[in-house]
Amino acid sequence: MRNPKSAFPGMSLGTSQNLKFHWLLLLLWIAIGIALRFTHLASKSPWTDEFSTLVFSLGNSFRTVPLDTAIALDTLLQPLQTNSALGAREVVQSLLSETNHPPLYFVLAHWWMDLFPSDDGLVSLWVARSFPALLGAASIPAIFGLAILAFRSRLVGHIAAAMMAVSPYGIFLAQEARHYTLAILWVIASLCCLVIAVKNIQQQKPISIWIALIWVAINTLGIATHYFFALTLSAEAIVLIMWGIGQTGVKFILSPAHLHQEDKELGRRGDSESCMETVPASPRHRVPASSSASPRPLQTCTKAIFLKHWWRIYAVVAGTLTGGLIWLPLIQHGYDSKLTEWIKNSDRIGIEWIAPIFQAIAAWVTMLSLLPVEVSQLPIVIVSGLVMIVFFIWALPILVRGLKVRMQQAGNRIGIQVLGGFIVSAIAIFFIITYGVGIDLTRGARYNFVYFPAVIVLVGASLAVSWRQSILEKSAYTPRLRGKKAVALIWLMGLVSGLTVVCNLGYQKYYRPDLLVSLIQQQSQIPALIATTHKTHVQTGELMGIAWELKRKFGNNLAAIPQFMLAHQEYIGSNTATVMLQKTLSKMPRPLNLWLVNFHAPVELSAENCLADSQVKPSVDGYEYKLYRCLQLSDRLSDSQMMGIN
Repeated sequence: MRNPKSAFPGMSLGTSQNLKFHWLLLLLWIAIGIALRFTHLASKSPWTDEFSTLVFSLGNSFRTVPLDTAIALDTLLQPLQTNSALGAREVVQSLLSETNHPPLYFVLAHWWMDLFPSDDGLVSLWVARSFPALLGAASIPAIFGLAILAFRSRLVGHIAAAMMAVSPYGIFLAQEARHYTLAILWVIASLCCLVIAVKNIQQQKPISIWIALIWVAINTLGIATHYFFALTLSAEAIVLIMWGIGQTGVKFILSPAHLHQEDKELGRRGDSESCMETVPASPRHRVPASSSASPRPLQTCTKAIFLKHWWRIYAVVAGTLTGGLIWLPLIQHGYDSKLTEWIKNSDRIGIEWIAPIFQAIAAWVTMLSLLPVEVSQLPIVIVSGLVMIVFFIWALPILVRGLKVRMQQAGNRIGIQVLGGFIVSAIAIFFIITYGVGIDLTRGARYNFVYFPAVIVLVGASLAVSWRQSILEKSAYTPRLRGKKAVALIWLMGLVSGLTVVCNLGYQKYYRPDLLVSLIQQQSQIPALIATTHKTHVQTGELMGIAWELKRKFGNNLAAIPQFMLAHQEYIGSNTATVMLQKTLSKMPRPLNLWLVNFHAPVELSAENCLADSQVKPSVDGYEYKLYRCLQLSDRLSDSQMMGIN
């Protein structure tokens, strides 16, 4: 067999020295990925979804937090306290009774956090985030393996690994105490099995029993990590169906002579029922419309899908369905709950109809590039946006051309077809669900983990073409910067983008309690009550973010540590939260600063002698707030007089 050329000049893939070089280079990408994922890991405030992970991974419950009454800061943070008496059983019980996620990641996170000491009795945010960060780093060698399997090229593997190491989207997911990096590993592993299966189908060979069993196990674990992994499986199923249709249908355009010749070949192999062809017939072999020769009957050709190399694929499907259906009752219960209302949007009007398209494009862009477009300085935002636009106008033709070249190479075509078809199928599923079902999956960029690894591999396959080719053909679409320099520039853009995420200049947290705490601290000379309306544990997490930041920044050094209140509200428009707030205020000492944060209920506080502070205050991401100043009922002051009270 021909010894393949080295991915890098002057090196043969077969030498031990070259193998050592490749391993060292892969270690370099892993080291870069680890450095980016662990830098400033705990510096960003946790947000409500992360609090869910922390509480449920500890085996605790949000239901222990009292509602409709003023509570102390430590009471609000009690579900974040570690308890060595709680185990995996309690994790599963609390998770399945209060949220809509499968338990695998939470159990693993529980065991991980048990390995480390607590932070003054509370769970360590750094420890909680370090687990997904490590899993994110593990995706670098995993993507290297998928790329080699799909394209039989270490160069493609190295470029894919390098891009994964610096991907701003990958770093964003890895720096959150969430389950998406584990799901990405399952996606990569499942895609490896898909590539193996399609290659075997092309060669009319069954996949091995071990591959089938491993594939079922991977798919089952993927569903047990995140229900949206089912979207990955659906896209894979579409790819397999298309391959099956393509192979069973191609025979009807072949000439009788071609069929007769293949029948003899199949007879020698003892497979006379097959009617599949791995290479489409050329036009000169097609049967003319007027030909009297009749093609093979449909009944005979459809037997192709019942050949033995398809049966194991069907067994994988059956095994996956068996492993996934166990969660069906929980999916029906969980995804019909208040926790997923934020992605339900069936009543679009006007420009809202095209919003999902722009949301999807924005998420795709951040897989490779993200400059500081979320900072408060408008000039930086404008410059960053313009640079990103220019970058993609320049880079997109390079990526497209690389894929076209790959498609012209017989040995690489199958990788492009499988992964490209998978990506297109996954995106189509996203938009069908978004527009057809009314559940806008594009609103959560993190859900793109479903097909993110395949995008990175195709980018690696495309850029490998530029790396090997020092001079591109001149054309209207060929950029001036060519070859290895273009690849290096694209990677450097990814590195700068990764640093943007690390420094919290891009993919900022949805909630910024650190900014709100600074405002509260300025008014800390008198007692304060921070109140919100409560529907689910999401609102509990919103207040936990404020309490966490107060404890982290000030400990017990605040002049007056605030109290908190979760006023339960069953439905929008209900006044139960308002009534409970009024009752609570009537029992609290005065003077008092009342902070209504994300309080979605009618506010009528004049009877409690609480007047709104009219001073203009800065907006804070994730928190709509209003400050009220409450005095003794006997002290009736005007708004202007209230402004002078601290």
